[in-house]
Amino acid sequence: MTNEWQGWRDAMERALYGPDGFYTRPGGAGPAGHFRTSVHVSPLFAGAVAALLCRVDTALGQPSELALVDVGAGRGELLTGVLGALPEEVAARVCPYAVELAGRPEGLDRRIVWGAELPPEGSLSGLLFANEWLDNVPLEVVETDGDGVPRRVLVAADGAERLGAPVAGADAEWLARWWAVAGSGPGVRAEVGRPRDAAWARAVRTLRGGLAVAVDYAHQEGGRPPFGTLTGFRQGREVRPVPDGSCDLTAHVAMDACGGASARRLTQRAALRALGVAGRRPPLSLASADPAAYVRALGAAGAAAELTDPAGLGAFGWLLEPVGGACTRLLTEWDE
Repeated sequence: MTNEWQGWRDAMERALYGPDGFYTRPGGAGPAGHFRTSVHVSPLFAGAVAALLCRVDTALGQPSELALVDVGAGRGELLTGVLGALPEEVAARVCPYAVELAGRPEGLDRRIVWGAELPPEGSLSGLLFANEWLDNVPLEVVETDGDGVPRRVLVAADGAERLGAPVAGADAEWLARWWAVAGSGPGVRAEVGRPRDAAWARAVRTLRGGLAVAVDYAHQEGGRPPFGTLTGFRQGREVRPVPDGSCDLTAHVAMDACGGASARRLTQRAALRALGVAGRRPPLSLASADPAAYVRALGAAGAAAELTDPAGLGAFGWLLEPVGGACTRLLTEWDE
């Protein structure tokens, strides 16, 4: 990025996905080198996604080709885990797709189709899963001036900011509907989630039947953070967001704005519990009967507790959007 002032959407695009971007830099460590997602916490997460894929498979009538699309696939960790957790009969019919701008990792399962673009619209039936993807879709940041007018925040390569022109057009309409800050006191910030809404809608249209799921840091109307959520991550630590390619740039997702009319929102805690992930300790009697099994069960319980912690990963939002009537009925099983 050069030293010119530009909006955060353009700055994020270049810093994350440009030729030397955080996610696309050749030889980079990938997301796992800088932050820990649910995928990296425990194989239980991939196991839960595998269980969900099996439910989708049943709802679709066990088609001869069952798609599994991982959007924002990182280094393929989730797809690898899911393929390993599936029953053999289901795995034999699965067509796995990784959507990721970074290059294909060496040694990845040959069955996985790797590409930078989503498959064509309406081309697949199955499960589309986007874990911590939408929070990295670039977007504009706005801040109210002394008169309460939302203005576009401009940023330089070193992270310095200044206010630009008042927000207008489609971005102003989105703010008025989803994150009304106009008329607030000075210094109130918001992130314009319109590009995320469009990105999610396009992802959902990949399916001609099945279920699309987004998992992410989220907030909803009535609970928007007054100063926004834009931040950076580097080597496991939260850092000042600087759009120079040296750190991840992320902002929480206004998930209620993304979903269509049939979508349903859950917490990760509720979603994983519905898929059989619970943090219950094994009975002490197992410790004397089978000590090794007890230790394994205890470790699994600890990982499950971390994945479903209501003060941590369990508070993540899950957006479930069915495509077609079969998977609309599937969502009736998902109760808090």
